[in-house]
Amino acid sequence: MFLLLSLCMCGLLLRGDAQDRAALWRGNDRSGRCQYTFSVPSPVEASCPQMGGPEVENLKARLSLLEVLVARLTGGDTGGPQGTGAEARAQSGLQEALNRATGERSLLQGEKERLEQELEGLQRRMEEMRRETERLRNKPCLPQTPIVPPSPPVQVSGLTGPAGGSKPMSHLMTRPNRQGDSSSLRDSEWQFGPAGFQELKAEVTEVPAPDGSEDNTGCGELVSVGEPVTHRKAESIAGKYGVWMQDPEAVSPYGPNMVWRIDTIGSDVRQLFGYDDMEQLSKGFPSKVLLLPELVESTGATLYRGSLYYQRRRSRSLIRFDLASESIAARRDLPHAGFHGQFPYSWGGYTDIDVSVDEQGLWAVYSTSKAKGAIVISQLDPNSLEVKRSWETNIRKNSVANSFIICGKLYTVASYTAPDTIINYMYDTKTSQGKSIAIPFRNKYRYNSMIDYNVAQRKLFAWDNYHMVSYDLRLARQQAI
Repeated sequence: MFLLLSLCMCGLLLRGDAQDRAALWRGNDRSGRCQYTFSVPSPVEASCPQMGGPEVENLKARLSLLEVLVARLTGGDTGGPQGTGAEARAQSGLQEALNRATGERSLLQGEKERLEQELEGLQRRMEEMRRETERLRNKPCLPQTPIVPPSPPVQVSGLTGPAGGSKPMSHLMTRPNRQGDSSSLRDSEWQFGPAGFQELKAEVTEVPAPDGSEDNTGCGELVSVGEPVTHRKAESIAGKYGVWMQDPEAVSPYGPNMVWRIDTIGSDVRQLFGYDDMEQLSKGFPSKVLLLPELVESTGATLYRGSLYYQRRRSRSLIRFDLASESIAARRDLPHAGFHGQFPYSWGGYTDIDVSVDEQGLWAVYSTSKAKGAIVISQLDPNSLEVKRSWETNIRKNSVANSFIICGKLYTVASYTAPDTIINYMYDTKTSQGKSIAIPFRNKYRYNSMIDYNVAQRKLFAWDNYHMVSYDLRLARQQAI
């Protein structure tokens, strides 16, 4: 049949115009079978195009890709829609992992900056201590001159304590007078004030700090601090350091039970979380989240009369943020204040400016170049943020872990990591006098980055290594007889 078909086609070609050019061959193929073939030259093409080669292979590859795309678009490929969905889910997962990694990178970058700043601070302190050691080594010792009591009766008053230092007074020295009674005098760290005033006796009564329902009649010197009570632990690394607080004079639309919180780790600290009460805080259910217009610097923020007061990042500017209108109500530079690691607390964290509230109003604790790193206390106008009055102490800010103010008295904490440390210094703005004290204080979680007095509850609020804790207080009322 193959032979017949070939002959028929040959006959047709021989009848055409090209019959003189047709050719017929007869021969065996490779298998030994007889095979008839014929050829006819093309009347149009001078030469046949190359078959195969790179062009054809590229064309085949492009056609294969086109067939796959058409199959996916038309759904002809049974695995098409599933494959597309899997790819979409994979891309979504990769994007989420990328976002998470980017966020963790930002947090780690902020932590790196803080650690570098702490290292610089430690190096500065080591250099200062070295210079102080050399100065004391070269300083000649002064001869000790005993105090000779005068012959007439002595009336003692106006005792003044040491202005700085952290060594607590450990004992009392009793010195009888001619009338047979005795006056309790401090040891050698104290000096006699000028004579000529009427002798006073002080009767100190220890009383618990009154609750927030009473007026400011409970003011007095701090006697003791209770054990820390844990209210909540932060959920992520952003909450290793932070600040939590209540408004002692809350303003509508927020009530007096509202608790506020800021996590301060990261390069973009601007979220303020609000909780209806302490119970909602412990459960982790915020009822309000505010986005602050300016970034927050460290853990020195506070609340007062419906406004959040905080330091703007990388500046000495203080900001008053109105909670009701969610806008900045006032902004002012704290004159000459150090910032961003110039005069922080000993734990670092850019804690150069610490804003707080007590019964007497709004305060700022900081230092300046003029004060050479010593703590400066300023009372601020809560509306305009203007400085009303300032006091300069004799205790270096980077030598203490933190501070808080109660009834116009500044208290400093010796260590932020030691589980059992002390409150080692008190400065009274009423008398402009400071003295060393030794009140036991516990850092339960061994990294206390924020300690503030909560006027609303008359407690200390602290942020200790992810944990939000509070301390009960006992104050003493001193009355002259």
